[in-house]
Amino acid sequence: MIPLPDVLLRLLIAHVLGDFLFQPKRWVDERNQKHLRSPSLYFHGMLHGALALVALWDLSWWPVALCIGITHMAIDVLKSYQARSSAKWFVLDQVLHVVVIFVAWSVVAGIALIELFDTLWIDRRALPIVLGILLLSRPVSFFIAVFTSRWWNELGGKRDNLPDAGMWIGMIERLLIFVFILNNVFEAVGFLLAAKSIFRFGDLKDGDDRKRTEYVLIGTLLSFGIAVVVGIGVQHFPW
Repeated sequence: MIPLPDVLLRLLIAHVLGDFLFQPKRWVDERNQKHLRSPSLYFHGMLHGALALVALWDLSWWPVALCIGITHMAIDVLKSYQARSSAKWFVLDQVLHVVVIFVAWSVVAGIALIELFDTLWIDRRALPIVLGILLLSRPVSFFIAVFTSRWWNELGGKRDNLPDAGMWIGMIERLLIFVFILNNVFEAVGFLLAAKSIFRFGDLKDGDDRKRTEYVLIGTLLSFGIAVVVGIGVQHFPW
């Protein structure tokens, strides 16, 4: 019998193969145009069902593989009715597929999903990490925006960048720092700061805008500093 963690990994690998490597672009275009009348929709669903059955490696679990294929088609056809593709719908589509895979895995493993959530919720090692990730996302972005607002107003409040790009860059860099610290890869934090300095401050220097350079520097150091403090705090949390 295949170890249960391996079953989950195999199902996830099957999903990646079916959705990204074995799915031609013409299937996606046809599905978005014809929806339920698209033959490619059904080919795609059968492909995912077959890959899931191979991942499970046990013909007795064919109902689980069939459910994965059918639910995959249902999710994809709902997405095809959206007027335009966007990152939001792509993420939602993938999240729903992964949820289905976890449900299928829990059936094969004989584990109730509520037990998995209970284990995560009462695990004292997981809770500080979850809290750290949440804090380093929107809350810190909001705090930095408020803290630097007086200098932003002094600059005239003019935006010459993509909407919300700075917020997303900040959240990604803080989460990377958090992961680096939890894994004791402190040199990667310095590399990240150096890389950002080269790309960001080089442009500002060319623009000869000292105030804007100082503004970006304050925000960057504040973002990095908070991420380091939170990471070290979680790392030394009294488990």
